[in-house]
Amino acid sequence: MQGCLMVFASVLPPLLHLARSLGRGQKMAVLVFIDGALAPLALWLAMIAQDSSLAGTGALQGLWLFGPVLSLAAAALALALGIPRARLKSYDGAGLARTALHGAALAGLGAALALAAGLPLPPGLWAVFTLLFVLLAAGLRLGMLRALEALYRSETPVTRVLIYGAGMTGIQLVSALKRHAAIRPVGFVDDNPGLQGLTVAGLPVHRPARLPEIIARQHISRVVLAMPALPRARQAGIARALQPLGVEVQSVPSFAQMIGTEAAPDRLQPVLPGAFLGRAAVADALEGLAAVYAGHTVLVTGAGGTIGAELCRQILSLRPARLVLLDHAEYALYAIERELRPLAEEAGVVLVPVLGSVGQAALLRRLFAAQRIDIVLHAAAYKHVPLVEANPLAGLANNVLGTEVLARAARAAGVKRFVMISSDKAVRPTNIMGASKRLAEIVVQDLAARSGAQGKGGGTVFSMVRFGNVLGSSGSVIPLFQEQVARGGPVTVTGHDVTRFFMTVEEAVALVLRAGSLAKGGEVFLLDMGAPVRIGDLARQVIEAMGGIPRDAANPEGEIEILEIGLRPGEKRHEELLIGGNARPAGHPKIFAAQERFPSEVEVAALLRGLREAIEEESRPRALQVVARWVEGYEATGDPPPELRLSGT
Repeated sequence: MQGCLMVFASVLPPLLHLARSLGRGQKMAVLVFIDGALAPLALWLAMIAQDSSLAGTGALQGLWLFGPVLSLAAAALALALGIPRARLKSYDGAGLARTALHGAALAGLGAALALAAGLPLPPGLWAVFTLLFVLLAAGLRLGMLRALEALYRSETPVTRVLIYGAGMTGIQLVSALKRHAAIRPVGFVDDNPGLQGLTVAGLPVHRPARLPEIIARQHISRVVLAMPALPRARQAGIARALQPLGVEVQSVPSFAQMIGTEAAPDRLQPVLPGAFLGRAAVADALEGLAAVYAGHTVLVTGAGGTIGAELCRQILSLRPARLVLLDHAEYALYAIERELRPLAEEAGVVLVPVLGSVGQAALLRRLFAAQRIDIVLHAAAYKHVPLVEANPLAGLANNVLGTEVLARAARAAGVKRFVMISSDKAVRPTNIMGASKRLAEIVVQDLAARSGAQGKGGGTVFSMVRFGNVLGSSGSVIPLFQEQVARGGPVTVTGHDVTRFFMTVEEAVALVLRAGSLAKGGEVFLLDMGAPVRIGDLARQVIEAMGGIPRDAANPEGEIEILEIGLRPGEKRHEELLIGGNARPAGHPKIFAAQERFPSEVEVAALLRGLREAIEEESRPRALQVVARWVEGYEATGDPPPELRLSGT
């Protein structure tokens, strides 16, 4: 036995070398030769099966003369039908049908030749010949395919795979993998008790409880989830349970989904952010606004961000003469310009992308002069609380000083309206991001007070719009929750009872445009965002909407854990929208206006001077002292936590 194995091992390399060295034409020639050789063999076997009366030396000699002719005819017919061009690993039902046609045509031709040569071959012989020829040709091809697969597998490391799901997708997957030289499916796992213990597609179906035993005994290195109808959250839960077993976990869609004839499960019922509002979204905020924005030149700062991009989309629908997009992020500007270009051309709007920052005074002077800006919608800001908390000088420079540079340039150029996008985090803030937005509000309020008696006499009308979290925006909780659920959890919340205000980006932007049209000068507009939402409740809704089952103290058997991690540095447990209590209706049921107190012109100048000096000196303590002095509710802290500590901040 050992000697046989040694001989087999010594023969393998030259066989593999031969298989790889043959070109496409040479392989076709081999198959043509095989088809030609099989024809006389099938005839001889048919004669034995039929106990033909052909006998005697002369008749036998006649057969030997007839054999080569039949062989050449078989080769010619094979070429005519294109049979040798079919690859062995693609030989399927269609290939078998061609082989059957080949056998039948060859039988008819052979019968005619035999009749012309005077050979006493009975007509029934050719029916047996056809059957034998087809069996030999098809069987030989399948045998060669199996032999080649065995040769390639003998030198290729094999990945042993377990298929989780013995349904149609799993069966189709096994059929495909069986032809793969480097992958060997060894069994199924399925939750259905009716399938457990059966053999499906030639492989046993096991219970999930036996997974650790099977993986260890069968040396499984990969488990493939073949259950495309199962919600992604459930698949993620299974994948997470398999991770401790040391196997790679992959999932596949159904074959119908891959070719587009069946919708993927995650697309059957899209989980839209607005579904978590718990109230009807605003639908009529843009009505009648065309007169305010149509025919004017509008500048949107931060045009590539979530809010900025939606501002651009909705502004285009109001038909301005020109839309100027300003953003310091190259790719974000490229992406929004590419999206808007066909819409702008259709609407007859001139689209002007500008790569730059709101803090570049010279750039802004040239931009306002060249483009004759009428309306500024200022959405550019650093908004991610932890990042700004870790980089306070950069956040203050961009959000406060950048707003000052932009607002002053707008006033100097005679811009008609300037609308700043603010945040509920500006109200008695506990973080630098919120404090920077409040300081930016103060800058705009100060300029509004000195701009032609609050908009009268042709001065710029300055206003601010303050709202809470935007559902689905970059960095917001819903995309984060959805990503965590897709990975199998846990879903992390700062606290189950932490509350936030939420609004869809579409309704927030529409109300911003409406508020800008209502401004008289100096107002802080507040948007009615409905009741605040508990973050713990929102996490449960996202998990359930994605097909998962939340796991918490109330439901310890759930699949996706909700993990409370506590408030991050600078975060508040409950957000507010109003510093004072004097909000009044502003001409739309979802918009309120407040005239909030702010420092005097001399105090604002001192504030900006102190902040500018602290940033130039890169002095974090001094900058925070300035912020704490002028922003109600903010308290300067010492050094940042070690995980947020960066040089120069």
